[in-house]
Amino acid sequence: MVLLSTEPNGPASPPRLGLHVGPLLYHWPREAVLHFYAELADSPAAGVVLGEVVCERRRDLKPADWLALARDLATTGKEVTLATQALIQSDADLRQLRRVAENGEFLVEAGDASAVGVLEQMGARFVLGPHVNVYSRAALAEYVSAGGMRWVAPIELPLKAVAQINTPSPLLPTEVFAYGRMPLAFSARCFTARHHRLSKDDCQFRCRDDADGLLLSTGDGEPFLVLNGIQTQSAGQQCLLGEARALREAGVSRLRLSPGSP
Repeated sequence: MVLLSTEPNGPASPPRLGLHVGPLLYHWPREAVLHFYAELADSPAAGVVLGEVVCERRRDLKPADWLALARDLATTGKEVTLATQALIQSDADLRQLRRVAENGEFLVEAGDASAVGVLEQMGARFVLGPHVNVYSRAALAEYVSAGGMRWVAPIELPLKAVAQINTPSPLLPTEVFAYGRMPLAFSARCFTARHHRLSKDDCQFRCRDDADGLLLSTGDGEPFLVLNGIQTQSAGQQCLLGEARALREAGVSRLRLSPGSP
């Protein structure tokens, strides 16, 4: 993935929009993941979100590995946040959520409302991830009182709506999903396994075969969706890197870049 500055930064320039790398959504081999984050350490990105957010079976990197990566990246000046899963389906998932929440070193991004509940009970400060429903200023204010420190606007929320939530001024630093395939939905079923006629519990980690997910096309051959395990993504890539003025007018200060293969 190429990280780009969205504008020049001169004496008369407005504040630069911060570039922040979101969690890796795909199942890459362990060495590929470590190589990616080693390269990211020297990139212009101001921050990074680490951890598995899609599937509980993807455990090539253990919690200790993610923490080690977080510490390494923090020493390079990156703002590091640890992510929780977007879909909690079992007691094991809940235990994993609590381990992340209790890390004691790094801010945690809540993947869903259950993570918000756990973090609020702990009295911890947290980030609202893009899958936590925030569609009004009143809703955002509730999360501020629960401990929210910043929010990532839901991907379905247009900039006009983000601007309304941030009027007269942002309640929290606002981040939008600015580059990458949009994560549209999650399911208890694994669509990648089903495509290969496998069960979810015996998926053989076939999602590792597709570095950027499995592309689906319409009957006319037009790209339609991407299967990524239990996650469904857009086939097209969102790109807001040329919309700096509109983003600032909406109260946005941070842009999320979603990792993809080179």
